[in-house]
Amino acid sequence: MNATALTWHRRRWAAAGCLLLSLAAPPAQAGLFDDDEARRAILDLRQKLEQSNEQARAAQAEQIGLLRASLADLSRQLDLMRTENASLRGQVEQMARDVSLMQVQVKDLKQGYDERLARIEPQRASVDGREFMADAEEIRQYEAAMAQVRSGDFAAAATSLAVFRSRYPSSGYGQSVLFWLGNAQYGNGSHAEAISSFRSFATSYPGDLRAPEALLAIANCQFELKEVKSARKTLDELFKTYPDSEAAQAGKARLAALK
Repeated sequence: MNATALTWHRRRWAAAGCLLLSLAAPPAQAGLFDDDEARRAILDLRQKLEQSNEQARAAQAEQIGLLRASLADLSRQLDLMRTENASLRGQVEQMARDVSLMQVQVKDLKQGYDERLARIEPQRASVDGREFMADAEEIRQYEAAMAQVRSGDFAAAATSLAVFRSRYPSSGYGQSVLFWLGNAQYGNGSHAEAISSFRSFATSYPGDLRAPEALLAIANCQFELKEVKSARKTLDELFKTYPDSEAAQAGKARLAALK
């Protein structure tokens, strides 16, 4: 091969090499371009992901803040409700105490009213087989005076019975009070006063079974006062008015003892 042919071949091969280089160059640039796009896409994706995460975190933080605010508000409401409930319990307890106090006051008022009404309102009473109406205080005073008679406290009994007659002149106890007043006065040694009481009894209630005893008691008082003539006269009255009475028999025995 001559030099000319060799040169031609070299040129041919060089041209072919350049062609090959020119043909091979675009794919390499295309691959490099694809990597950059991918990186940019990845970076964009990462950026979007970061933005999304930031937004999510912000939304979550906002939700947490709202939740905390709601919880704080709920806590305040609960505290307010507890305070109101405590206040209501206090009011209910105070109302219960007030109601209890009112019940006691009403009970006391009712009891006082009943007691006053009982003192005023007549009640059924009885003495010596007779029934009549009397108020509570009247009954109480009579029973108290009779308790003094039974205990032998004649001075106190005489005073109580005299006060009773003055306070209750029309009492159903009047008949009994007059008889026992004479006995209390006699027992207390007030013979003149006893004579007056027994005489009033015998005159006012001649049909009473104790009328003979009243006449005998008068005679005994007169004997105590050394009024023998008056005593004999009283006994004569007893014998004529109630000849079959035990008092008349006792009077006869008394006269016999004097002879």
